[in-house]
Amino acid sequence: MTDEPAIEVGFLVFPNVQQLDLTGPWEVLASWPNARARLVWKTLDPVRSSTGLTLTPDTTFAASPQLDVICVPGGAGIDPLLADGETLAFLRAQAEGARFVTSVCTGALVLGAAGLLIGKRATTHWASHPLLAALGAVPVRDRFVRDGKLMTGGGVTAGIDFGLALLAELAGRTTAEAVQLHLEYAPAPPFDAGDPDAAPVPVREAVERRLAPILAERARLVADAAKRLGLGG
Repeated sequence: MTDEPAIEVGFLVFPNVQQLDLTGPWEVLASWPNARARLVWKTLDPVRSSTGLTLTPDTTFAASPQLDVICVPGGAGIDPLLADGETLAFLRAQAEGARFVTSVCTGALVLGAAGLLIGKRATTHWASHPLLAALGAVPVRDRFVRDGKLMTGGGVTAGIDFGLALLAELAGRTTAEAVQLHLEYAPAPPFDAGDPDAAPVPVREAVERRLAPILAERARLVADAAKRLGLGG
């Protein structure tokens, strides 16, 4: 630990969060001794992730200090947040003083609903990527995208790549590489099916069918958020 003040890193946690969106970059950033990582939510009551893992917030919106980094993960639970005035107001207030305003996966849509993506290059999970433009973003298909102090990560596992890139900005490349080595992050997936352009067509179509009703409702919520922001006529 250095004598420098700790970097305050706050991860939004909420019911039905996609836990790996959160725990991937958490593991990266919390491995840096100078980071003070927090799980931030409205209350300190435990919340259940979309796959059943229980996560316990340690900081409420009301008690949160000004964060140097605010990160919004994604998951099924983002849909209610797109119209959640309390959460969106918290993000807008924190964004004013944060060094980095960030998201992983569909957490980008929550930043968008807060009005924080307007005119900014951003990415998100491939299935929700077409929804970015409605919230004023400039969509980019990449594992992570930086535009000024805004940094967005792609879907789920991209949160680790995003976390390492963010750590390099905060602490330098050598520190980020040391964390990568410590975590033995050297991905070599057994299948080339992690991208819609590479996945076998039947696999992609099956996933698209499963997601279709979810995305239809999400598109409606995004359109409502865009109207509240005065976007799209």
